[in-house]
Parts: sequence; structure tokens; C-alpha cells
Amino acid sequence: MPRLRIQQLLTRHVGPIDLSIGAGECVCVEGASGSGKSLLLRAIADLDPHHGEVRLDDASCASLPAPAWRRAVALLVAESQWWSERIRDHFEYGVDVAWIERLGLPAAAMDWEVARCSTGERQRFALLRTLMQAPAVLLLDEPTGNLDQDSTRRVENLLDDYRQQRQAALLWVSHDAGQIERVAQRRYLLDNGRLQESGRQ
Repeated sequence: MPRLRIQQLLTRHVGPIDLSIGAGECVCVEGASGSGKSLLLRAIADLDPHHGEVRLDDASCASLPAPAWRRAVALLVAESQWWSERIRDHFEYGVDVAWIERLGLPAAAMDWEVARCSTGERQRFALLRTLMQAPAVLLLDEPTGNLDQDSTRRVENLLDDYRQQRQAALLWVSHDAGQIERVAQRRYLLDNGRLQESGRQ
């Protein structure tokens, strides 16, 4: 049974969308700027008004409280929100120090102020913060958009390990054709509000 099922999802100029993503599968979506890729992810995460149905295993989005849905079906955007001065204050579920180091960050950075972090450092910490919630589904909106090549590969490798070990379903938006080749089992083009399958790995 697919882990994530999207049926007749419609939000603004996007849809209707039908898509199933199995446990442990990574599906990538590409498309021109303004095609609605971020809108699609926000609708799946139940952050924007939408029609249609999204289900995680046997549970529908509509049947769960919004915070519970968003912990299980987690959206990671390029620029995440920070509400406290120190990085550590944002990790309600703790942190795996080995994962910090795998992303090329020093463990001591947990005590840094958010304001001293670069955009790329904040992006990697936002990824860690999301993974510590142990979501079953990751909705990834350009998760390496602000990173150099080395940091990009570190993020790709960590996400691949998480996907395989947790059997998580990943829906990954990217403009990087090389990245899509590396990470996707299936790939889609979002064009005129509709998804068109463009290849399997």
C-alpha cells in the first residue's frame, strides 16, 4: 500500500493532482518558476486551502489535527522560520550529533545564535530540526538551494539514508537536473497545473 496518496488535489491554479508515493520512495518534481510546485507542497502539508484528499497510510489529512499531520507529513522550505535566538532552542525533539557532523557543521554550533549563521547553515539546521521529528513523509522544497556542492551532497546522502532506514516517502522539488538524476526513483514535470511523469530511474 502506498505511504502517501494524493487524490484530485486542487489548490489555486494547481491540479487536480493524483499521485502515490510508496514507503521508501523518492519522487522529484520539476517545473518552471511560478508553475505551482511550492503551492502543491503547501497543500499536501495542509498549510493552504485545497480540495481533494491526501492520505498517509489509512489516515486522511482531514481526520487528523493539523499539528499531528504536519509532524508526520513535514514540509521543509528553503527559508525556514526561527523564533528564538539560539539554534538549540528550536530542537524540541533533541538532536543527533552524528547528523550535525555529517552535514559539515560543528557540534558546538548548536549553541550559536541564529543571527550568526549563514543562509546555508540555517538551511542545514532546518533540515536537522525536521528530521528530529521523525516524519513519515518529507516534502522538500529546494532543500539544497542555498548550499555549495559539498554541502549539497552531504544533504543528499543524509536524506537518502533517512529514506531507506525509516522507509520514508520523499516528495522533492528541485531545479537541479543533476540532483534529480541522483536522488529520484520517479520524476515529474509540473506544467499548466498538471503533473506529467517524465521518467523513472
